[in-house]
Amino acid sequence: MTAWRWLKKRKYSLRSNVKRLSGPPHPDRDRQFKLIRRETTRFKNAGWPVISIDSKNRVLIGNFANGGRKWETAENREEVDVHDFPDKTTLKAVPYGIYDVARNEGLVEVGTSRNTARFAVDSIRRWWKIVGRKNYPNATRLLILADSGGSNGCRIWMWKKLLCEFATETGLTITVRHYPRGASKWNPVEHRLFGPITRNWSGQPLRSMDILLGFVRGTTTQTGLKVKARWNRRQYKPKESVPKEEKARLNFKKHNVIPLWNYTVYPKLK
Repeated sequence: MTAWRWLKKRKYSLRSNVKRLSGPPHPDRDRQFKLIRRETTRFKNAGWPVISIDSKNRVLIGNFANGGRKWETAENREEVDVHDFPDKTTLKAVPYGIYDVARNEGLVEVGTSRNTARFAVDSIRRWWKIVGRKNYPNATRLLILADSGGSNGCRIWMWKKLLCEFATETGLTITVRHYPRGASKWNPVEHRLFGPITRNWSGQPLRSMDILLGFVRGTTTQTGLKVKARWNRRQYKPKESVPKEEKARLNFKKHNVIPLWNYTVYPKLK
């Protein structure tokens, strides 16, 4: 007790580590943020769609604990399994979000397979078919804001190949701008879509896919966020690769400024 009083008097307490250090900043970090802000403004002024994309961490579907807290009485607390040990029948949901920056609307494609480049492009394709082409009937261009890693990473050739196919299908010229490493929290989909979704299902066991989809669709904010959600049951193969000769034929062009993070995909003429 003497040691405890001594520590308390000096404002010591038990604390966890603080995740604050993201490593040395990239020399082009600020420049890239300025490019993203300028390009987003240009597209919005022209009436072209701007979408922010990313995938959320896998979520176990079943009687498992879900992080966060909710209001409930002591007599009616949610009871869940002691251990989060999934079996072969447990679904592992991968929510992939597409957030329309101008309209404050989101579509979440919930997969139960792998988070691959094909899953990412399929999610964007679904957004365009369900929402995009209806809201932007005269659009000829699309701006995608994405993290620099993951299934839609700046170094993933399969992501670029499938984007080229999507551009040819829709006739859209697609510009992609990636956020620098360690800057994903500034990607709008993180704090404008996934943040409210996480708060909405905070402390709620996601016992079935219908419950998960219900919480996603029921997510709203004071700014008027609207969210659609669907279950993608397709199975995706891991580690698809693009042959070297096919890379050379892809119809995309790197920008002169920070080419790793900025490029445009063009539709092939039929």
